Amino acid sequence: MSTDSSIRSTIDVAALLAALPARIAEIPTLAAARDPQHIALIEDARQLTSAQLLQAVDAAAALLRDWGVRGGDRVMIVAENSIAQIVLLFATARLDAWALVSNARLTAAELDAIRAHAQPRVVAYAVESSGDARQHAQRHQAADAPAITPDIGAWSYTVDSTVQAEPVEAASHRQCAALIYTTGTTGAPKGVMLSHRNLLYIAAVSSRLRNVGPGDVVYAVLPISHVYGFASVCLGSLQAGATLRLAPRFAPEAVRRALADEHVSIFQGVPAMHAKLLEHLQTHGHPWSAPSLRFAYSGGSPLDAALKAQAEAVYGLPLHNGYGMTESSPTVSQTMLDAPRSDCSVGEVIPGVEVRFVGLDGVEAAPGEIGELWVRGPNVMLGYYRSPEQTRAAVTADGWLKTGDLARQDADGALHIVGRSKELIIRSGFNVYPAEVEHVLNAHPQVVQSAVIGRAVEGNEEVVAFVELIAGAQVTPAELIAWCGERLAPYKRPAELKVLTALPAASTGKILKHRLREFV
Repeated sequence: MSTDSSIRSTIDVAALLAALPARIAEIPTLAAARDPQHIALIEDARQLTSAQLLQAVDAAAALLRDWGVRGGDRVMIVAENSIAQIVLLFATARLDAWALVSNARLTAAELDAIRAHAQPRVVAYAVESSGDARQHAQRHQAADAPAITPDIGAWSYTVDSTVQAEPVEAASHRQCAALIYTTGTTGAPKGVMLSHRNLLYIAAVSSRLRNVGPGDVVYAVLPISHVYGFASVCLGSLQAGATLRLAPRFAPEAVRRALADEHVSIFQGVPAMHAKLLEHLQTHGHPWSAPSLRFAYSGGSPLDAALKAQAEAVYGLPLHNGYGMTESSPTVSQTMLDAPRSDCSVGEVIPGVEVRFVGLDGVEAAPGEIGELWVRGPNVMLGYYRSPEQTRAAVTADGWLKTGDLARQDADGALHIVGRSKELIIRSGFNVYPAEVEHVLNAHPQVVQSAVIGRAVEGNEEVVAFVELIAGAQVTPAELIAWCGERLAPYKRPAELKVLTALPAASTGKILKHRLREFV
């Protein structure tokens, strides 16, 4: 198919950058001015118009200010997708504080490590819409937040008056808006600092490329604590004047009903969501009904050809695809609305973003050849919080982000991700670093050493662990998986664990992970 996209060619990057608001907090202000009665947010329990969203943001910002939040402070928002979460992130930005969006489904150890690193002034917990957030709030002895008008659902908070604020930058490309944590290969959390311009640029470009407008209802099930859900789905949709239909967790029957009955026009998900929705329809014999759906998208992990074909046959629409990472806010490329592809390419590089392909020797790869993908543009992060060394390793002095992903580009501009130079496993759109899982397994008293790899399954990847046990060990694979379950988020837990007499190793003792593929 042709990849000549007319929508892409209409975007004037310089004009778009010049027209961006200075702060993400202006999105609800502009929306309320444009159409105050437009329904902006819908969740199971309530909905807010644009005017009500702005009113709620003002009220929440006043509370945060009363609790001592100032520019440069971090406000940690522990939540699943909900109105309270969105109100709080805009309220935080209103004060020039940094919104630290955290998935309430993280374990206590994971969440506490992030809190200890980021040192937030306030931690807010969206307790009504998330049982997991409620458990974290109880553990931290959080107080109930006063009710505000309009009602956004119950939430609670803690305050730490001892923390230090960071400097505030007037320029939108220098002021941090959001702090999104990814877990590094060492298992230590890395806080990606994204500027207001980073997020607003991706919000504007991605919604323009999808032709999003006030008539759209966007099904928001991708976690807003994840950069894809935050920038592209949440900010992009609201900036374009669309309605966000919020879902705290993916449930195939809830998606099916929303597509059938709630005028949903845009459905974005990771491949596993599309696979599970199709499986649900088939298992229960439900007919496909999505009368308003005009755009379906897959991102966050590799899309395989079989799933793409199956989804397109059922949806009666192209399944668009794309590529990004937290450090690029996230979008680098996407297939174009007016130029869908028959292959599993991640599409064309979005306007305003440059790419390079660099060989392992540091030399630029020849056109069409595979190299490490480097990215530069207004979407590249400010850096990793409190980690200048890691920032220098990831971003060159002249602004190129080294993605760690291996890629090539066709003559027509289509980008193909062919593998990862790191050992990253992408499970349902979330990053899983083997070292983090190995660290947990190795802490078990009967485990000598472990090695973790990813295994491709339809539309997804799963975690497979191999362990070498001490002599006379009694522990079973099921018990070791349970051990991981108590210490890691669900998406990081091994789907399978195999006990080997000895892990394959080089003479140096280094585990040869490629040899473990023989056992998968």
